[in-house]
Amino acid sequence: MPDGTELGSVDAAEAAAVAADGRLVTGVGRRLVLWAAGTTLLVLIGLGIALYVAVSSSLSSTGVRQLDARAADLRRLIEGPSGRPPDGDDLPTGGLFGGPTSGTFVLILDQSGHLIVPRSVSTSSGLPDTASFTAAKGGGRDVRLATINAGTANATPVRVLTTPVQSMQVGTVYLQVFQDRTAEERTLNVLLGVLLVGGLIILVVAAGVGTIYSRRALVPIRESLTAQRRALRRQREFAADASHELRTPLTVVRASVEYLRRHAEEPVAQVGDALDDIDAEVDHLTRLVEELLLLARSDSGAVSLERTPVDLGEVAADAASSLSQTASERGITIAAQPEPAPLLGDAARLRQLVVILVDNAIAHSPRGGTVSVTVRRAAGHAQLVVEDEGDGLREDDLPRIFERFWRGAGAPPGGAGLGLAIAHWIVTAHGGTITAENREPRGARFVVDLPAGG
Repeated sequence: MPDGTELGSVDAAEAAAVAADGRLVTGVGRRLVLWAAGTTLLVLIGLGIALYVAVSSSLSSTGVRQLDARAADLRRLIEGPSGRPPDGDDLPTGGLFGGPTSGTFVLILDQSGHLIVPRSVSTSSGLPDTASFTAAKGGGRDVRLATINAGTANATPVRVLTTPVQSMQVGTVYLQVFQDRTAEERTLNVLLGVLLVGGLIILVVAAGVGTIYSRRALVPIRESLTAQRRALRRQREFAADASHELRTPLTVVRASVEYLRRHAEEPVAQVGDALDDIDAEVDHLTRLVEELLLLARSDSGAVSLERTPVDLGEVAADAASSLSQTASERGITIAAQPEPAPLLGDAARLRQLVVILVDNAIAHSPRGGTVSVTVRRAAGHAQLVVEDEGDGLREDDLPRIFERFWRGAGAPPGGAGLGLAIAHWIVTAHGGTITAENREPRGARFVVDLPAGG
């Protein structure tokens, strides 16, 4: 396994990658929320402006029509054939209540801008409106906004219409019609408040909904980044573990080669131990490289299984018998009890599975012990059970027993920790499950369940 420095650097790099990915996803989520809130804000501003302008224009048009109606009524009286005097106090120039011209009052001015009717108006209140009179005298008609009693507590917003009228008594006079805009401004202010408060509420709701949906939308991205990190970590660990496992046999081979160079003149019989060491380590390297290639190809999906009818009992019996010589050399007995268990699978990979499990059991069994290989057929699946009489498995090792390069404390020398990982891949590729457990009174048990239908 890699040393502490290598593991520490891998963990630090992964922590940095996790932090970077977290910042990336958080930034993307924040930008999504900002885009959603910004778009909503722009739409609300556009709709609010359009609504405010439409209501304001409608109220303004209604107010101007009301002023025109009031001016038209007085125009008929002044320009009519009766020739009513423009200075008469009986003209309806005062404020009106009810009707289409309610809320208006009228001043009549001469050509110099002096009041004709009524005579009792205080000029300190801002009446008449000199600016409107001047504009109407030059252009014929003027409508504008103004304020009566400006700067006082009784300031009143008004709309002013000034228009000339031909009087049969004194010639041209000017009607200045005032309209109270207090209700109109109050309506516009209420509308503006509703738009601002409602827009703020909608913006907050949009930001909240955008946050929720952005989190949901980013779940696949987070899962993808997590999967990529796991894949990268597995690649780094795989490379680190492989280099660590290759280091020992290569060191032995190099030392043996150097020994042979130093004793190049000696007979082969005297340097035979070095040749034996090279041969053993080459075999070890060959097996290790083959296992590494198999796992690498399985990760990339390049290894395919041949689904053919096969009897797991026959495969297990054949694989167990191939290891009988190895077991007898170590004083271990293999007891095979295979039952017919047909299924669809890859016969070569299933044989490799049995060899891995039986070889592992032999390596962990004491001299004089027995390795049991049992195949049973159950409802819908075939079951392979391999048991040994060794020291069993530590509880701390059980969760990691099928990890690559994992070797528990006290494991027999010579292994690379890849066999059980390959066994797990073979079982998983066949759609089955493999578990490891301790048995009573001692020993370990590996149970493989494979679907009978492949």
